[in-house]
Parts: sequence; structure tokens; C-alpha cells
Amino acid sequence: MTIRYATEVDLPTIVAIYNAAIPTRMATADLESVSVESRLNWFRGRSPSQRPLWVVEVEGVVAGWLSFQSFYGRPAYSKTAEISIYIAPNFQRCGLGRKLLAQAIHQSPNLGLKTLIGFIFAHNQPSLKLFETFGFKPWGHLPNIADLDGIECDLVIMGLRIGDEETR
Repeated sequence: MTIRYATEVDLPTIVAIYNAAIPTRMATADLESVSVESRLNWFRGRSPSQRPLWVVEVEGVVAGWLSFQSFYGRPAYSKTAEISIYIAPNFQRCGLGRKLLAQAIHQSPNLGLKTLIGFIFAHNQPSLKLFETFGFKPWGHLPNIADLDGIECDLVIMGLRIGDEETR
């Protein structure tokens, strides 16, 4: 298992992993698949020194990814980032999300980050438990904010102050 910075060559696989999550209605509010072309600007907005995009490889196969996204786009929030984790279906429940999240927390000081947040659907118990394992706490609850095929879903904002968590 290797975690490395994503390259543009990885983008089709990153998009495929993301698109595989859409029909599950567990991890994203997108309702239809996205294209590689539609994600190019997003990809090019990643910076290894500030807001990286990492892939995790298992035996040379990209099995998942983690991205850092600037929060709210205002300068006062520059030390806060939203993180997103997506794992390919055939690699889920193998501990890859745990490895990526541990790396994100460990590397956050080097990225100038003091706060990490995750936006997680309340019905996505595996992700909520993963984040809780690393010391994230529920910082917000937005009831019935997402409409997934006619079902209103809650969103939980999970937060972690870097340095406040237990050493992992």
C-alpha cells in the first residue's frame, strides 16, 4: 500500500471511484456521474504544498483518494480544510480510508492547517465512525438538507482541531 500525490494521469480513475459512490447515495450529493473534463479545474486546483490530492495504491492499482479543499474560500479560513475520502468499491473495508485519514491528520501541520472538517451524511455510519475514531467531533447538524431521490437526508459536520486529538 502506497500513498502518493495524484497526477493528471490518475484523474480518470479518481473520477471512476467518485462515480461509483454516486448510486450508493452514501457519500456525495451528486446525483449523476461526473466527467473527467468536468473535474479538470478541480484537479488543477490541488496543490501538493497546500491542498493536496492523494491516491492510495494497492499493488499498483489506485484504490482510493483523499482531497483537501479550502473551506469557504475566504482568507480568514486559510488554516481550515475540508477533507473528502473515496475508496473504490472492491477495496472498501480494507483499512485504506483509515490510512488516508491518518496521513491527512499527520501532514496537516506541514500544510499549514489547524482545523480539518468533513461533511458526512448522517446515514453514512461507516464514515462517521471512521472520523470519530480519529477524534473528530460533530460540530454541526443540518437536518433534511439534501434530497436524495425524494428522501431528505441530514448532513453532519465533523471537525478536528489539529493538536487537540490523541496521538494516533
